[in-house]
Amino acid sequence: MKTLFSPRVASCKRLSSTCDGPSDLYRGAVSSVDGGNQENQRKFEGIRQGVDAVCRILESGPWGSSLENALSACDGNPNTDLVIGVLRRLKDVNLAVKYFRWSERKFDQAHCPEAYNTLLMVMARSRNFDGVDQILEEMSIAGFGPSNSTCIELVVSLVKSRKLREAFDLIQAMRKFKFRPAFSAYTTLIGALSAVPEADLMLTLFQQMQELGYEVNVHLFTTLIRVFASQGRVDAALSLLDEMKSCSFEADIVLYNVCIDCFGKVGKVDMAWKFFHEMKSHGLVPDDVTFTSMIGVLCKANKLDEAVDLFEQMDSNRKVPCAYAYSTMIMGYGLAGKFEEAYNLLERQRQKGCIPSVIAYNCILTCLGKKGKTDEALRIFEEMKKDAVPNLSTYNIFMNMLCKAGKLDAAFEMRDTMKLAGLFPHVTTVNIMIDRLCKAQKLDEACSIFEEMDHNVCTPNAITFCSLIDGLGRRGRVDEAYRLYEKMLDSDKIRDAIVYTSLIRNFFKAGRKEDGHKIYKEMVRQGISPDLTLLNTYMNCVFTAGETEKGRALFEEIKARKFIPDARSYSILIHGLIKAGFARETYELFYAMKEQGCVLDTLAYNTVIDGFCKSGKVNKAYQLLEEMKVKGHQPTVVTYGSVIDGLAKIDRLDEAYMLFEEAKSQGVELNVVVYSSLVDGFGKVGRIDEAYLIMEELMQKGLTANVYTWNCLLDALVKAMEINEALVCFNSMKDLNCAPNAITYSILINGLCRVRKFNKAFVFWQEMQKQGLQPNVITYTTMISGLAKAGNVLEAMGLFERFKKNGGLPDSGCYNTMIEGLSIANKATEAYSLFEETRLKGCNIYTKTCVILLDALHKAECLEQAAIVGAVLRETAKSQHAARSL
Repeated sequence: MKTLFSPRVASCKRLSSTCDGPSDLYRGAVSSVDGGNQENQRKFEGIRQGVDAVCRILESGPWGSSLENALSACDGNPNTDLVIGVLRRLKDVNLAVKYFRWSERKFDQAHCPEAYNTLLMVMARSRNFDGVDQILEEMSIAGFGPSNSTCIELVVSLVKSRKLREAFDLIQAMRKFKFRPAFSAYTTLIGALSAVPEADLMLTLFQQMQELGYEVNVHLFTTLIRVFASQGRVDAALSLLDEMKSCSFEADIVLYNVCIDCFGKVGKVDMAWKFFHEMKSHGLVPDDVTFTSMIGVLCKANKLDEAVDLFEQMDSNRKVPCAYAYSTMIMGYGLAGKFEEAYNLLERQRQKGCIPSVIAYNCILTCLGKKGKTDEALRIFEEMKKDAVPNLSTYNIFMNMLCKAGKLDAAFEMRDTMKLAGLFPHVTTVNIMIDRLCKAQKLDEACSIFEEMDHNVCTPNAITFCSLIDGLGRRGRVDEAYRLYEKMLDSDKIRDAIVYTSLIRNFFKAGRKEDGHKIYKEMVRQGISPDLTLLNTYMNCVFTAGETEKGRALFEEIKARKFIPDARSYSILIHGLIKAGFARETYELFYAMKEQGCVLDTLAYNTVIDGFCKSGKVNKAYQLLEEMKVKGHQPTVVTYGSVIDGLAKIDRLDEAYMLFEEAKSQGVELNVVVYSSLVDGFGKVGRIDEAYLIMEELMQKGLTANVYTWNCLLDALVKAMEINEALVCFNSMKDLNCAPNAITYSILINGLCRVRKFNKAFVFWQEMQKQGLQPNVITYTTMISGLAKAGNVLEAMGLFERFKKNGGLPDSGCYNTMIEGLSIANKATEAYSLFEETRLKGCNIYTKTCVILLDALHKAECLEQAAIVGAVLRETAKSQHAARSL
């Protein structure tokens, strides 16, 4: 029979089987040739020797001109079989690519499909995919694509490396180059993505399979439906179900069981019931999994009576009890706190001739632990030994329970009991103890357990490292956390986004933002793909650190990495922009969220409402508050506080007060921030009595007014010229142990100066200095003006010079007051010098100031300076006249 391939292609195919060494590579090829054909045997032996020789040269040293010369001398014109044989032998992908390119130049033409596929297989084996896009592009130009086996091997290699996003991108690259990825490549990746899960990527791949004409099956539909339903994306899951039915696929019992379980677990109990009854109407008999899943759903939804009815319906028709159903029902009783019923069910199972299993007891122990009934759990543990031998899970339940209850000594004793029973702590046991100790802030004990781990018996896994790294980081011990991370690298444990999320967050929290940035760069450099949680966390840290533009860039990076920003992403962005003074961007971002279909949670609503209030769109914020209530999200103190503050700032105080009363009627615990907003709002419009009433209610509620609240009330009294009342209020503030700040003193100094009590104001100025408080520009200006007006020109001038020496920038009011004071005190020369300084600074000089200075200069016979001041006065008068004319 004649071969269907040309000699070269036939040789390529013969060399395409996997081999472990030189002899294996050619044994199959030699055996396929007629034993009597000595010429072919000599040919393949020659190829084998050639491969050996080339590999020895390639392994002799680094790539360079000398190595290329040696290759040329060995075989100046390499044939296809030789190139394929060498590539199959090489493990270093970089060396393989260099040899591939060198032999290509020697051929002076493109390699054959088998050579390209072999190179891709080298990349897959070494898990180094740096040049894969270029290779695929070259294959596309040459008019051929990767084989099915190569495509599958590439995807499997990426999946094993946990580079699922890269595997998805690889399939998309193949599609871009018009290749047809293998059916198994699609199904392998969809299966791997279902474990993460990445529902949208799975759906994209599924739809591509349909576009390519691949025949999808019920199993694939089931996988997608399970993931979408588990994530609560009910509409998408139901749409897939409808599509499956439209394709004339009959749902099997596995699909119905998946639907009952997944829809039930996300709270869709009615839908779970619908599937339960639908399967029976289609002639399918519910099996043990169906009944047990439905019972579990009902127990989780607190529909215990329905669960009991279904359990009785199932159990009445059985001679042999279903142990799994009994365990589920026992768990349901336990979660409801009905332990007597759970114990009765154990006894009933025993009477039916089925000894309760360790799983049933573990269910009870788990529930007792959740209810904090540690002593009761220990009693059941002793009874359990009559029916079942405690297993590793039993001891893990106790470790968790005892550590959670703070009974660390008892936890260690339980660990010793476990060892005496012949069970050695599994990594899960250690992880439970380390996690609970970290949460109890007993980090030294957690570190001790980690160091005592026998790596030959119990090797720490990624969860062990992550728990301890996060525990150390959260308590500020970031350097120790980083050293542990380096140990994780040395142990070759697979790093994922979780550990980097912890390191980034905790470095930023410790004020070491540069180290946080380095961690992110290190992660990217190592080829670890960030997930949405990491990017959200990083963006939040960056905004908190005040790096607004970097925060914006990270939001764009989320989209560039093909993630869909969720409600938390937008909440972080909006909150960060609000803090940076860009609240006006809230409107645009809110509608971007809506268009994208983001489901807003309470945090997202609060953030957007706050943004609208701070950007002056209070009506829109009010509408969102109402929408929030309609959508079933209970407004919190933050929600009410934002809208009340927004209304108070635009003097809509009656509406603000009505909302304040509504919040109280809804049982929302209002805080001092909300009360302060109303005190400030009523005070600013002169409604002092109402401000006092709000302050009084605040104290009656047991809340402590902070310095901001007191300052709002003091400012209102000062503006109402109630300075004596303000002083009484100031003393009350100190009596209630609320320390005044610089703003408090500034308000009082300003008020005293306004009623011309300059000496009293200076007393407060001195008291402020004794308290170590630094005056601000307004305080300085107020005090300088007060002293000057009181005739204490020398003190005012000294304060003025000290203000400038400390880096202060006097405003026009301050300069004019000083000029007037010096002029009145007959210090015309000093007043004129300050006049010139004011002009040089570009500050405005008042007409009144010019007149007073001009009079002083005339009295001092400074006629030249008087002429200049007169000219300035005339120019000022002209400009004012022109302005009035316009």
